[in-house]
Amino acid sequence: MKIIPASDSSLLIVLADAISQEAHERVMAFFRAAQRLADPRIRNLHLAYSSVLIDFDPLRLSHEEVTGLAKRLASEQPRGPDRERERRRITIPVCYDSESGPDLADVAKHANISTDEVIQLHSSATYFVHFLGFSPGFAYLGGLPDALHIPRLATPRKHVRAGTVAIAGAQAAVYPVDSPGGWRLIGRTPLRMFEPEADLPTRLEPGDRVEFRAIDRATFDEMRTDEA
Repeated sequence: MKIIPASDSSLLIVLADAISQEAHERVMAFFRAAQRLADPRIRNLHLAYSSVLIDFDPLRLSHEEVTGLAKRLASEQPRGPDRERERRRITIPVCYDSESGPDLADVAKHANISTDEVIQLHSSATYFVHFLGFSPGFAYLGGLPDALHIPRLATPRKHVRAGTVAIAGAQAAVYPVDSPGGWRLIGRTPLRMFEPEADLPTRLEPGDRVEFRAIDRATFDEMRTDEA
């Protein structure tokens, strides 16, 4: 574990040196333990692939005190799966076609397989939510099959529709709101991924397991709401 001062009111706790399932489990265990403290002096916890940023009130806590707290939390965590969230699995229906996924053919060409094989590979994997970032509800998903690893677009699109399913590098994601984006677009879900008026505004949370299920255009249209 590395502890790095990030500002006058934050510490970066680095728990691994690579993106992996093991790193994810360590991050989630540390995050859950810090959450359970419910310490009002800690203002926020920001997750990443292999680290947690602790944002604290500098008038009530010092870097040294937070360092001691972080070391204690890390030493108390058992190695193993994140049991608290192991049972939460989210299934996301996806329409994979040229309208919803304009990059589907390019992904197939890059992988030297058919578009049907791209769909089969993408929808048969189990993904896990590393963290949320970029935009509200944007979940970075690990678990993309190796054959589908592909670089981002050289020039990002100015507009990607909410619900668009995308891949880039070793990652997968669903754009929760309309936004610019440079990932490869391979499909779209009729589900709303971000609902700011809901008690739980984000459909996905760190630690969730995610599966994609292929649906046809007719089913997509039936499931779609006016807001989707």
